[in-house]
Amino acid sequence: MKRTGTGAGLALVAALLAGGTLGAAEPEEGAYSSPEAFGEALFFDVNLSKSRSQACATCHDPDHAFTDPRPTLAGRAVSLGADGQSLGDRNTPTAAYARFSPPFGRRADGIYIGGQFHDGRAAGLAEQAAGPPLNPIEMGLDDVGEAAARILENPRYGATLSALYGDATPDDPEAVFRAATSAIAAFEGTDRFAPFDSRYDRYLRGEVQLTDKEELGRLLFFSQQFTNCNLCHQLRKSPMAADETFTDYSYHNIGVPANAAAREVNGAAGPDLGLLANPAVEDPAEAGKFKVPTLRNVAVTGPYMHNGVFEELRTVILFYNKYNSKAAARQIDPETGAPWAAPEVPDTLSMDKLTTGPALDDERIDALVAFLETLTDSRYEYLLDRDSVTVGAGGAHADP
Repeated sequence: MKRTGTGAGLALVAALLAGGTLGAAEPEEGAYSSPEAFGEALFFDVNLSKSRSQACATCHDPDHAFTDPRPTLAGRAVSLGADGQSLGDRNTPTAAYARFSPPFGRRADGIYIGGQFHDGRAAGLAEQAAGPPLNPIEMGLDDVGEAAARILENPRYGATLSALYGDATPDDPEAVFRAATSAIAAFEGTDRFAPFDSRYDRYLRGEVQLTDKEELGRLLFFSQQFTNCNLCHQLRKSPMAADETFTDYSYHNIGVPANAAAREVNGAAGPDLGLLANPAVEDPAEAGKFKVPTLRNVAVTGPYMHNGVFEELRTVILFYNKYNSKAAARQIDPETGAPWAAPEVPDTLSMDKLTTGPALDDERIDALVAFLETLTDSRYEYLLDRDSVTVGAGGAHADP
């Protein structure tokens, strides 16, 4: 994408402040033809960060299923800010399939659902897009005025604002920023973020056959008797629905421990209250609950949980299984070799769901991992490490 220098940008802003109008643009600098195209340019524009070094795509890398692949002092559990020093306290959620999350709110039964971010504090994609540019530990711009000025440095953006949002838009910083975030949301609403072309989707269309292990995992996943996976990770009634996003967008506390390694380097203190940290939520009973994430691309978007505390997908399934297993071996975190750490917020666990179903042996755990791998979009299948699934310490048929 062609960008202009700072001098040209300042001249443009000065002209706008003086009441001038945008001149006729050169053909290669003409307005983008749609909000989606405008949003794509903004999504990759590093000039929207204080240091001009970080874009939306930095933490939502399209080559890594729209998650952050960059290593930090905390591994890949949390993301590094544009200042090169600040570290967040939550794992960057994928932007893939995010468009399907309903607006944040409550169902008729009082259950909170939807929104963006792990705690739903942004009602929709546009509001989410407005967060990182102004977050001091993310992209770090001072305010909407600075964000608008950065946008207007690019003559093509100015032309687009006038063409798509009205001639008066470039004169109003709030309108500039609002148009930009809505354009990013429009881009995130395209099929590039949600192609529905995984091995599982191709299976539903009759284009491929699942292996025996994958098919066992599929049956277990959708079972009402042998696992509790689909209590939260199935949206549609039919297990053969073509538009399944593998989340019901509800909020639960599943007993995830604090990520002590990340906390050691990011300086965060105290429990992460999850949903209770959402300004729209005041009930202490919601503390420690986080939005159920999509499982699409889950096999290539580790580390896992809202704080990136687990490295491997198999560990996640073993973590769930500990609630239903009496075997001593199942009470050990395979990544630390020590007993599972205590929940960060212990008082609001969704025990009714966590304890549904029997304990699983290694064969069934490995089958679930194999099935979850089939949910990987075709463009990311090369990221799958087929050797990553290891047999548990007790063998393929260990006492669960």
